[in-house]
Amino acid sequence: QVQLVESGGGLVQARGSLRLSCAASGRAFNKHVMGWFRQAPGKEREFVAYIIWRAGSPYVADSMKGRFTISRDFAKNTVVLQMNSLKPEDTAIYYCAAAITGAGSARVRDYDYWGQGTQVTVSS
Repeated sequence: QVQLVESGGGLVQARGSLRLSCAASGRAFNKHVMGWFRQAPGKEREFVAYIIWRAGSPYVADSMKGRFTISRDFAKNTVVLQMNSLKPEDTAIYYCAAAITGAGSARVRDYDYWGQGTQVTVSS
């Protein structure tokens, strides 16, 4: 069974930073793409960023470019979302996801495995 476990969420003041990590464990699976999404109360799940696992090629949603970066540690089987200059509107549950096929996608339906999520709360 594949497990994705997020960590690093918490409470931070506006303009602060957080670093989220996602560790993949369980049976080996072919990670083509690792992504981050978020979901605020009453809203749909929203794409944040993805990274092409082997190539390390990142892509960040336009609305978060310049503040968020995504990277991966190949040896540790971990993907990291660095979030800077956080705003109250970034408050959400952040989910890690993995796709076993494809070249990178911002669509929820293109991901095969999901973590349980980690809460990020940004106070004003």
